[in-house]
Amino acid sequence: MFESLSKSGSIDIGFQQQGEPIMKDVAAIPGKLSELITQNSAILTEADTRLLNVLVCDPIRAAMENGKEVSARAGVHPTSAVRLARRLGFKGYPEFRAFLQTNLIERGDDFQHASARMAARLVQAEENGLLASLLDSEIAALEQVRSSVSDEDIRGFSSSLRASRRIFLFGNGHGVALASLISRRLGRSGYEVEDLSCQTHELPERLAFMSSEDILWLVCFRKPSPALLRIRKIAKQKAVRTLALTDLAGARIDPAPDLHIAVSRGEAGQSQSLVVPMTIANAVILDLAGTDEGHSMRALADFKNLRASLLDDSL
Repeated sequence: MFESLSKSGSIDIGFQQQGEPIMKDVAAIPGKLSELITQNSAILTEADTRLLNVLVCDPIRAAMENGKEVSARAGVHPTSAVRLARRLGFKGYPEFRAFLQTNLIERGDDFQHASARMAARLVQAEENGLLASLLDSEIAALEQVRSSVSDEDIRGFSSSLRASRRIFLFGNGHGVALASLISRRLGRSGYEVEDLSCQTHELPERLAFMSSEDILWLVCFRKPSPALLRIRKIAKQKAVRTLALTDLAGARIDPAPDLHIAVSRGEAGQSQSLVVPMTIANAVILDLAGTDEGHSMRALADFKNLRASLLDDSL
């Protein structure tokens, strides 16, 4: 058995007499699959090459399958995928697959395209059926909220809304639809709300009157848009308290929000749940109604009466 130490101090890959690879230092693993292949090209076997051809030709499917499935498609021994993963510096194939998923989402951007996301979901649905796969994905995404979001997180949001003069909302991607829904519900609950998502041509006028007594609530799924980041910077300059409800891919907001709830909407290739952020938004609005000393309840009653009078044919 032998190992060689690089100048940086990280351990390069070596081999036991039986041909088994020695683990690399995790810090030495590059961020892209192409770099990983290039870095280890001299030690790859024929089976490794066949496996990598399968992975590169269909990266979305490769990121979803386990080692045996990938090996079967490549026509190699079932353990070959595990050997490849270890040769590339991972503890096993699950870690290598996690790298492939991260590479797609954060670096390759393949899942930023609707066609790629749909193809990945169809791959996931092949085993259990489409509807069952979607339901399992939604349930799993909702279950993880139990451990990632607390009542204190919800109370932090509702307390900030209750203390504000006005609430500005801005949604990114599918967050536009949720921001619109939140805006309508808060408005019916008697709060002064401005949904900026569909008013981009009027943003200068709207933002000019934003003050430190207001709240900015950002709703962001996937990569934050340049407009969202600019609005956040303006809010920071004006000392406007900022809340953010995002998925994990949309969590990189700079400057950082004052309060931030970031949740997974589903794993790579799964249905990206809109129910998860909607559930959190509903919890915030419900908590607000329970703590604002009847303000929401009175406003909702007034709204109900107003709507009934508009529909009264006797008028």
